[in-house]
Amino acid sequence: MEAIVLAGGLGTRLRSVVPDLPKCMAPINGTPFLSYLMDHLTAQGVTKFIFALGYKSDEFIHFLNTKLPNNNFSIVIEDEPLGTGGAIKLAISKANTKDIIALNGDSLYKVNLKQLMQFHVEHNSDCTLALKPMHQFERYGSVAINDNKSIASFKEKQFMESGFINGGVYALNVASFLAKPLPIKFSLEKDYLEKYAPQGKFYGNVQGAYFIDIGIPEDFAKAQIELL
Repeated sequence: MEAIVLAGGLGTRLRSVVPDLPKCMAPINGTPFLSYLMDHLTAQGVTKFIFALGYKSDEFIHFLNTKLPNNNFSIVIEDEPLGTGGAIKLAISKANTKDIIALNGDSLYKVNLKQLMQFHVEHNSDCTLALKPMHQFERYGSVAINDNKSIASFKEKQFMESGFINGGVYALNVASFLAKPLPIKFSLEKDYLEKYAPQGKFYGNVQGAYFIDIGIPEDFAKAQIELL
């Protein structure tokens, strides 16, 4: 499996506790958060990484050469912020497989990637979202699915007693993604998922695996304990 890791974000909400590093490189017990993510992906069978970098990209280079000494990775660097969708579009040009995993580099969702990819292929899906069941939440938008697990709708952030959130891990059909008339800069969530899900083969694969997003100081502190 190949995986695109989105690691170019500015991390503005985390600046109060991590002022000088990209968000994905924020230290969790002295180790970059990205290291925990890569360990999970490697254990799940990912053999090639494509990193979409932007803000302070130089901070990643030494780490990646040390973490992946076999050089089984590629990088693309945004000259200016391209949005989550634009970053994937730039990175996917280096993909060698028909289907690829794409995920956010600032969250860890320990999904079974083989299960996700098998579901994706069996449903001949254009895009499959890994959906995390969650209770009493309002920080995230929610995703509704039909009985056949196709995406029914996306809902804005609001308090929910229970529901599914987009866990930021996707299986993408490369040809289908590139066939869409997408601009250079765009949001994956707004301009791809919400726009094309009603007319395409977009599915949700529900997995109740561990999830944490270090995008805010409170969860960054929580990660120090939970990822020991």
